[in-house]
Amino acid sequence: MSRHTGLSIPLFSAASTTSWGIGELADIGPLSEWVARCGLDRLMLLPMGTMAADETSPYSAASAMAIDPIYVAVHLVQDFVHAGGVTGLSEAAQWYLQDARAASRVHYGSVRRAKHEALDLAFAQFLREEWEQHTPRAGTLAAYIWRERWWLDDYALFQALTETSRTGSWRDWAAPLRDREPQALDDARRQLARSVLQHQYVQWIAEGQWQASRTAAEARGVAIFGDLPFVVNVHSADVWARADEFLLDVSLGVPPDAFSASGQDWGLPVYRWDVIAERDYSWIRQRARRMAALYSGFRVDHLVGFYRTYGRPRTGAPFFSPGDEATQTRQGEAILRIFLGSGAAILGEDLGTIPHFVRASMARLGVAGCKVLRWERDWDAPHQPFLDPAGYPPISVALTGTHDTATLAGWWEHAATDERREWLRLSLFCERGVADESQPWSPQLGDALLDLAFRSGSNELFIPVQDIFGWRDRLNLPGTVGEANWTWRLPWAVDRLLEVPEAAERAAFCRELAQTRGGG
Repeated sequence: MSRHTGLSIPLFSAASTTSWGIGELADIGPLSEWVARCGLDRLMLLPMGTMAADETSPYSAASAMAIDPIYVAVHLVQDFVHAGGVTGLSEAAQWYLQDARAASRVHYGSVRRAKHEALDLAFAQFLREEWEQHTPRAGTLAAYIWRERWWLDDYALFQALTETSRTGSWRDWAAPLRDREPQALDDARRQLARSVLQHQYVQWIAEGQWQASRTAAEARGVAIFGDLPFVVNVHSADVWARADEFLLDVSLGVPPDAFSASGQDWGLPVYRWDVIAERDYSWIRQRARRMAALYSGFRVDHLVGFYRTYGRPRTGAPFFSPGDEATQTRQGEAILRIFLGSGAAILGEDLGTIPHFVRASMARLGVAGCKVLRWERDWDAPHQPFLDPAGYPPISVALTGTHDTATLAGWWEHAATDERREWLRLSLFCERGVADESQPWSPQLGDALLDLAFRSGSNELFIPVQDIFGWRDRLNLPGTVGEANWTWRLPWAVDRLLEVPEAAERAAFCRELAQTRGGG
């Protein structure tokens, strides 16, 4: 296997000069051009599944299959252009658009409101000029709906019902719809036919833009990788369609560990693995199929949860499901084989407290686990020294950080003296003019740490964009809810990156590392 190096960045952070206040599907093209200029051959994105109207976390989606309409490049939708474009928007929508584009962070509310009206206009134009006239484009949409009906039917109906419902969850819908009685579903599809078709239309537009951008990236030698969330929100099309496969009154989390004395509660539903296994993991198979259709490879979020899931019931003690190691191993390996059989490259997110048998299982299957440099230590040796990244096994993924960690700059500023001293020992700091552990954060220090990462023995290396530039901006602070989470944007438009001196210099530096240390 050859060495691959990649950039990690959420799509929402990568806005262009033409986008509406958020990175869009069409922005992947110019972003991948800069990635290629860096000498990298991977682009890792966070999940892009449709989120609820008031949600910003990509790990709490209302669909495991759909692409969130907030990522559609509306200005490129021909139906929107023919309907008058921006001038056809109401004054309110134009204000939201202006607010979204002027903001330094993602204003989700403004983005959603502006794009919702724009897509309404686009669909009305398409319905009138294409669908009702039975044009070739109408036939293309019909073919898409038929091809993707295995997930699109439930998704589109769920979205239409959510829009007409006055309740916050499908669990509060009228019993016939809540319980998916066939006659109630048929009636709803007839009554909401226009809305259902509109949601199918938007996914068709999103799919077309996505595949065009993916093709453009691959033409530059950049493969697009995605992120498969462990599960979705309770209020989602998937849980509604498969309610008996989830424990709806049990909350997903992790037990107490070194990072949290009380553990974590993520507020997400827990799988009923016995029911899922009886159905031969059909939804897991569908998710793998969908991810492979969108990405060249994907990261399996919270991989240990597919072996054993930690549930917190409303009353009673937390528990692992399944309960015994033998069953956990069989289940985890069955699911990983499904992912491995998808045709996409698979990376496993195995951070945190992971049982030895899970790591042994991953090794048997050849699934690469993650190694965040600052967390890789010889925990059994005196003083627990950091491991030299050069000694990482080839089947692994080296990372300088993740979407949930502090950046390298932020970490260094709060690292203990002994941790800093250890990194000095491992790195070629002296060659880059870094004196000692008292050294404050500097570009030279950042370059030394990047050099250390590029010297890793892992066949996969991913660098968050903040670490390439030495920034302190975080994407998310786990355990908190606030406007700072999931809203960070690049300070420059992605279609201007090649013109920005700092971005050009960083690209040249990364290319040098990729060429001299191997990768790309």
